[in-house]
Amino acid sequence: MLTLDVSDLSPAQLQNYMHYAVAPRPICFATTIDQAGNVNLSPFSFFNMFSTNPPLCIFSPARRVKDNTTKHTLENILEVKECVINIVNYPMVQQMSLSSTDYAKGVNEFEKAGFTMQASQLVKPPRVAEAPVQMECIVKEVIHLGENPGAGNLILAEVKLIHIREDILDKEGRIDQEKIDLVARLGGDWYCRVTPESLFKVAKPLTTLGIGVDALPRQVRNSYVLTGNDLGMLGNIEKIPSEEEIDLVRNIDEVKEVLDATIGDGVNRQRELHELAKAMLQNGEVLTALKVVLLES
Repeated sequence: MLTLDVSDLSPAQLQNYMHYAVAPRPICFATTIDQAGNVNLSPFSFFNMFSTNPPLCIFSPARRVKDNTTKHTLENILEVKECVINIVNYPMVQQMSLSSTDYAKGVNEFEKAGFTMQASQLVKPPRVAEAPVQMECIVKEVIHLGENPGAGNLILAEVKLIHIREDILDKEGRIDQEKIDLVARLGGDWYCRVTPESLFKVAKPLTTLGIGVDALPRQVRNSYVLTGNDLGMLGNIEKIPSEEEIDLVRNIDEVKEVLDATIGDGVNRQRELHELAKAMLQNGEVLTALKVVLLES
């Protein structure tokens, strides 16, 4: 494994390693305005939500690595402590990227990128009409992290109004993760798109106390078939099934077939049972999979 001392790296080198490793990053497409009324629109991938009550998002316009200058977004927010955080999805990603060009102060990126300015209801900066979600925010604090190239400036923005396009909602009125078509920032020129094919669910271990991977038999933990993800799913089960419950899986056709085909062959029996359990895990049959791997353990 390559080990790097960050003090030996230039800001550009460090930025490259971190941008590629700390990813994907959501994109804050921020609208700001200065005291003279000049609007600025710029994307930032140093962005996330950090509190629900109060609803608080943080993004960071870092000092430019190439010349240590600050960005118009930061300058505007120091003058007018308001912003709109527009969420970026795939249909607008190329225009969003264009808006990140270092245009001169006073140049309206809405016009350059071809976006539509929509008046906000509470704050002075306009919203991006094309964005699927738009959040009007009051800036609570700006934290300067340094004066050197690449130093961040944390903008703590409290969300006051949220505008959501109705076509991305499900029947319950919640945002449908498959419909919103989000994109995220990676390193260099790379982005990723959240498509239905790339989505998956991981059961939250909040309502129950999982048995943990350490509670699984050694031969299961050291399986050549089961991956760390597989073991994590098995370890999230609330309790070890009883011997009677485990024995019942012998009646499952696929299990019976493996047992009949591997009589006297313990090595292949364990491998095939683990392969069967792995297929069950992929189908969401976690408890049954656990019983299968415990059958010959």
